[in-house]
Amino acid sequence: MNKADPPYLAIAARIRARIASGELRPDDRVPSARRISREHGVAIATATKVLAELRRQGLVRAVPGVGTVVVGVPRDAQGETGAMPDRMVRVAIGIADAEGLDAVSMRRIATELGVATMTLYRHVRSKGDLVLRMADAAFGESPLPEVVPPGWRARLEVSARLQWALYRRHPWLPGAISFARPRPMPNVMLHVEWVVRALDGLGLDRSTLLYTYVTLFNHVRGTALNLRPDAEALRDTGMSADEWMDAHGGPELRSVLDPERYPVFVALTEQDWDFDFDTLFEQGLRQLLDGLEARLTG
Repeated sequence: MNKADPPYLAIAARIRARIASGELRPDDRVPSARRISREHGVAIATATKVLAELRRQGLVRAVPGVGTVVVGVPRDAQGETGAMPDRMVRVAIGIADAEGLDAVSMRRIATELGVATMTLYRHVRSKGDLVLRMADAAFGESPLPEVVPPGWRARLEVSARLQWALYRRHPWLPGAISFARPRPMPNVMLHVEWVVRALDGLGLDRSTLLYTYVTLFNHVRGTALNLRPDAEALRDTGMSADEWMDAHGGPELRSVLDPERYPVFVALTEQDWDFDFDTLFEQGLRQLLDGLEARLTG
């Protein structure tokens, strides 16, 4: 609407937007003329024009004994109601990536989408339900390859590295996944199936096979759990882990370490060592798979 539009058209546009977003659905009552007059501070005559305009657009109709109800969605927004869950998830992931999972709230998402908070509860039951969808959507960003590489080790490496890349991209994601209390997440389950299928037929009993898959997932997720606090520390201090260690960790450690009591560790701290999470992940993955390979071939 432009500034020259009369008030009734501006108010009608707001109600139209509520219909388009799904906040007001077919057969829901729209505000009465009296309520429009009260909430928007306009005359009853103006409020009446609002309802007339919505009827003209084919969005509402008067029902005797009930009031004015929604009969349809604007043609240019007919796909929006169905897409609302996806839009919510995309917005929530963006907030979590930038500010962490604690910053995600239904109110914040509603503000970003320009809809009422209660509109969101038509599509998700709670924030927990939303986080579940966020995690599964994140796993869906990088699908497993259609061509399966030969050999169980190569297949486990593919899954592990895809997950690591996802955790790198979304530092909140490891905290949203639980292996002790799994939830239904189809894209996550594709990784589970990929790994157990790679291990199937190698002579492992069922219990060992399941613990092997959990151990692999736990290595990736457990290592990735360090990414978020490290990112927050970088944001708060402006220093990387190595820079912080040079400024604080090294001198503080050396002040309390007794060379006679901790001779090997003290010797190690006197050498240059650049800590890197990617190297930590890769070395852990290699050692884990080397151990499994020794067990299978021993």
